[in-house]
Amino acid sequence: MNIDYHNLEKKIGISFKNKDLLIRSLTHKSFDKDNNNEKIEFLGDRVLGLVIAKKLLEIYPHEKEGILDKKFASLVNKKTCLDIAKKINLQNYILTFNSKSKKNVIEDKVLADSCEALIGSIYLDKGISVVEKIIIKLWNDHIKESVITQIDAKTKLQELSLKKFKRLPIYKLISNTGPRHKPVFKVAVKLMNTKFYAAQGKSKKDAEQNAAILCLQNIKKI
Repeated sequence: MNIDYHNLEKKIGISFKNKDLLIRSLTHKSFDKDNNNEKIEFLGDRVLGLVIAKKLLEIYPHEKEGILDKKFASLVNKKTCLDIAKKINLQNYILTFNSKSKKNVIEDKVLADSCEALIGSIYLDKGISVVEKIIIKLWNDHIKESVITQIDAKTKLQELSLKKFKRLPIYKLISNTGPRHKPVFKVAVKLMNTKFYAAQGKSKKDAEQNAAILCLQNIKKI
């Protein structure tokens, strides 16, 4: 099976000094029980964690540790690693037992693990500064999403409302516009002693989260 590893190198923006290290990082134990990516994956997992933790501290210097921990978990879990693997079509470069047959179906777990192994191999070949730049580039969209912050905003608002007024926040759907494939929801929220704060989102749930964030941002002024 001929695999064009050079194409993968172009996608991630580096050229390996040790090509064997790259190949090993993408070799599953089902293909080679002795020379595979298990130990490099172990290393890659730690390197990824270090880089993401550092980046979160840079972006959110005043955020509570509990929130940072949730953000961290969402960025280094197997689901996110799988997303990154698919983003760079990593399935085209992995050697598994199935690679010896015409039907090469790579399981999601193998893909996610190989993503971590690839990170480990970049670290070993290029060092921490290079692998850090590559991780931040590949994970950039996920870091920007800040999903956990939005979820916590709605929870925080609910807890605050129950503590102060013994009542839940009041949410109101203002509008649902846009085409069916790309809707835009507008939702407003208020507490007993506030006005309505409105925000938009791709779904009703997203709009509620964004409205909660806006309400929390203004609540200190009350």
